[in-house]
Amino acid sequence: MNSINIIAPYRHHGMWVFDDARVGLVQEPFVAGADSMIDRVVANLPDADRGFRLIFSAGPFPGHELMLEWRREELGGNWYYAPALDMEGWLCPALFHYFEAAPRRIYVQVKAAGTT
Repeated sequence: MNSINIIAPYRHHGMWVFDDARVGLVQEPFVAGADSMIDRVVANLPDADRGFRLIFSAGPFPGHELMLEWRREELGGNWYYAPALDMEGWLCPALFHYFEAAPRRIYVQVKAAGTT
């Protein structure tokens, strides 16, 4: 498994979703607060609805902008809290395509599509 992962969420039927052919996911939705977190962190990214890059890791990396703290397991997924946003969101079992176990922390950076 990679230390740092990259997905490219986009809006589909009003929902944030992402595809990742490497792990067999197509239009995998963000729900239960994770979608609202995305709304907040991409508010200033140009054309985020068309897609943006979401870089994430269980360890801190240069340029990360957000840290999510594990709270609890529920229905096969895991709840995370973002202190900087004062928001909580549920990450579905698709999380386990990227991590063997739910990490205690997830570090995140967002970038506009097409930026370096």
